[in-house]
Amino acid sequence: MYKVVSCLSGRCAVLTGQPRYRPGLAKFHLASGALCQKSAFKYPPSDLPEMPPCNFKPEEYKGMSKERMMEIRRQNCNPMTMKVTYYKKPVFIHQGYMQWLWDVDGRRYLDLFAGVATVSVGHCHPRLTATLEQQLKRLWHTTNIYVHPPLHEYCEKLASYLPDPLKVIYLTNSGSEANDLAMLMARLHTGNFDIITFRGSYHGGSQQTMGLTSNSSYKYPIATSSGCTHTMCPDVYRGPWGGSHCRDSPVQSTRKCGCSQGHCMASEQYIGQLKETFATSVPSRIAAFFAEPIQGMGGAVQYPKNYLKEAYKLVRERGGICIADEVQTGFGRTGTHFWGFQGYGVMPDMVTMAKGIGNGFPIGAVVTTPEIAASFAKASHFNTFGGSPVACAVASSVLDVIREDGTQQNALHVGTYLMTELAKLRDKYEIIGDVRGKGLQIGVEMVKDKVSRDPLSPEAMTEIFEDVKDMGVLIGKGGLYGQTFRIQPPMCITKEDVDFFLAVFNKAIHSYMERK
Repeated sequence: MYKVVSCLSGRCAVLTGQPRYRPGLAKFHLASGALCQKSAFKYPPSDLPEMPPCNFKPEEYKGMSKERMMEIRRQNCNPMTMKVTYYKKPVFIHQGYMQWLWDVDGRRYLDLFAGVATVSVGHCHPRLTATLEQQLKRLWHTTNIYVHPPLHEYCEKLASYLPDPLKVIYLTNSGSEANDLAMLMARLHTGNFDIITFRGSYHGGSQQTMGLTSNSSYKYPIATSSGCTHTMCPDVYRGPWGGSHCRDSPVQSTRKCGCSQGHCMASEQYIGQLKETFATSVPSRIAAFFAEPIQGMGGAVQYPKNYLKEAYKLVRERGGICIADEVQTGFGRTGTHFWGFQGYGVMPDMVTMAKGIGNGFPIGAVVTTPEIAASFAKASHFNTFGGSPVACAVASSVLDVIREDGTQQNALHVGTYLMTELAKLRDKYEIIGDVRGKGLQIGVEMVKDKVSRDPLSPEAMTEIFEDVKDMGVLIGKGGLYGQTFRIQPPMCITKEDVDFFLAVFNKAIHSYMERK
């Protein structure tokens, strides 16, 4: 038993009752500025989990004040910038190194969201920084109307990570741009127009990809891409069907399952819904089917193991091509495979990628077959910055670091450990409904109670979210109702980092339950 006064986000509450959660090596102490850190708490409680040590010393911040930054943010930045700003008391990021971020006051944070699943191998990774500096001294910019070595060296290297016949690459600047281009190429190649994707999906924010995206938060009341149809997402936790053996994950749903070995009723039911979509909502011939191997913005939603195999078969029977959106799952993040689609045993006709491809440097890609790529040459298309010398040099170095640092293997081992420990918290707390994912693509779905599975309120999510930040950890949020915490860190995190987060998360949940 313990009793301590906690001041989370400026609120004070008395915590009593349960012993502290002590996963692995997590320690509790009076936090200070030691170990290259200042706690995110200004006046931390005596049992604040101790951050793992860090040998990197950030530069002292000497720039404009926080007040001035917020003034500019409100007056000179588009209002959307303020709308998407995380936290009631925003984090003013100054510097980053590997899995760590420092704010302008010198406080250190464990980054478990990686700039929205973008920093793949670590903030300011020394080898990437050195590569960038070398290329900047040699050549900043030219376009693909000229033949420059970094473009060709990188395309050859990236192609070696993909199975035949996925060997033809077009480089872009972002995931939205890559998916926009994939839509165009699919329609050109097939001669068909309609595209199917899942409800709850996110494939970009351009006017074209907004049609693919199925989440009202990202929709504007204007005409977006026509010909996009959203079929039921085969979500085995929140959907109408699901069981305890459906997912390719170290942690399964707690829903009861009476399926025999090798048979998945949930998968069959969701395929039935896809067939209904074919029968009622699209022409007999379609252009494409888009699917993220694990939904990102949708809240790390995973599908039944055999669903995509059957879905791909049905799509191809109707003249469509199958497109894997690997913007968030690619480059080893799922741990078991380099690409998320490989975990389902399927072969897409096209793969789109961005985010982790450049560890935060703007670059995206569309990879497809020679036949589909040939259709794109029916007219001329030009991209000023796609495949720039600097972007290609950085992206090439990312592939080297993933291989040399064992990044994919680390994602598997650390991610599996994290999910297994999170499952223990799920069993402990009524408001943690589901833990899911693979590698370091993880979702924790929060509910009012396990029976109803109704989403935890936005107000409650915000309380927990703020408390986790105040204890020095940055995570994300997603899901149709904002009910899922997203954990997609730089893939260099350690088990010691995980233990720290688990202690923080446990404390934040327990504090909320006590206040409730």
